[in-house]
Amino acid sequence: MSENCEPDAERILRTHGDMLYRTAYLLLGNPHDVQDALQETLLRYLEKAPAFASQDHEKAWLLRVTANCCKDCLRFRKRHSYLDLEPLRECLPAQEHQHLQELYALPAKWKTVLVLHYFEGYSLKEIGEILNLSENAVKKRLQRAREALRLELEK
Repeated sequence: MSENCEPDAERILRTHGDMLYRTAYLLLGNPHDVQDALQETLLRYLEKAPAFASQDHEKAWLLRVTANCCKDCLRFRKRHSYLDLEPLRECLPAQEHQHLQELYALPAKWKTVLVLHYFEGYSLKEIGEILNLSENAVKKRLQRAREALRLELEK
């Protein structure tokens, strides 16, 4: 990585770091995986970022890459067996983000639209553009995600 990239990487982290971390954390629920996903996002930005038409275009691109990196991580988890340490989270004192536990139970494709719509404030059309989905597909995913979340909260 050249020195010219460092100021760009710093700007991205300063400008979008909190949003990207929040998005990845809501999708993955594990700070270690979040760090890996964000590191991969930043590497992809430094290697492959297109010329952005605006700040919003850059933000949407970063969100899309972050969501894709999170999906890759979830796919990896599914294919490779490992010891699940998530049940130990309940034993930890002062659990951070305890109120988001129900959100972790949802599939990634539903969490993604929930995060983009409710936490990041994107419209259905914008979410469709970010995820390469039709507006109707986004509406349906959002509807299913709300229903699944409602069922999780009732448990």
